[in-house]
Amino acid sequence: MDKVVGSAAEAVADVSDGASLAVGGFGLCGIPQALIEALLEAGVGDLRTVSNNCGVEGWGLGSLLRAKRISRTTGSYVGENKEFERQFLSGELEVELVPQGTLAERLRAGGAGIPAFYTPGGVGTQVALGGLPLRYDGSGGVALASEPKEVRTFDGVDYVLERAIVTDFALVHARYGDRHGNLVYEKSAQNFNPLCAAAGRITIAEVEELVEPGALDPALVHTPGIFVQHVVHVPVGSPGAQKRIERRTVRA
Repeated sequence: MDKVVGSAAEAVADVSDGASLAVGGFGLCGIPQALIEALLEAGVGDLRTVSNNCGVEGWGLGSLLRAKRISRTTGSYVGENKEFERQFLSGELEVELVPQGTLAERLRAGGAGIPAFYTPGGVGTQVALGGLPLRYDGSGGVALASEPKEVRTFDGVDYVLERAIVTDFALVHARYGDRHGNLVYEKSAQNFNPLCAAAGRITIAEVEELVEPGALDPALVHTPGIFVQHVVHVPVGSPGAQKRIERRTVRA
């Protein structure tokens, strides 16, 4: 039952080229930075990531992107990552843009064993009709576009069928975790982390505080240990545990 490993490198050792990853976080809040850096050091590539966004240049998933380790990404927000834009428009990166609520539900459905669901999000747009650019040819043309999706009417309202997401691995960041893999996320850092944790076939969690089994109130656990295979202790202040702010704003 003890799922703790000695280092982030050991935790991601089984991630190989071509693996799919569900990665928690929203912007730079709640991202598993130490695990991402361990993947960068491991040299794995051709990764297919699923995350709300792809970090910023040189931080979060942006560090893997800058090293050209990501071949395909599914997300809702491009943000201010100029390297993301460059790779997408040049045809180096395949991108599936998904409405944020739909992305959350696709991950939740994957973790719950639900293969697909109907949603009104995206009806009447290229999300449902197809033709959304997935990959450009580097000359301004579309090399690969999305296919049309099934649309059905329920009680007079149109809904589009969306497939659930299940990935080979999930990388998440938690405030507290015990040796059995039970996790508690801190406030808004909860974001996509519990959804990703459930959607990964193998889930790897970095935790700021590692506690003994029984120390966490069961009623406060966000991700039960049944979903988690590996836990690594990454205390605040250690290398790779920085908490950066994507855009700092102050009042005049």
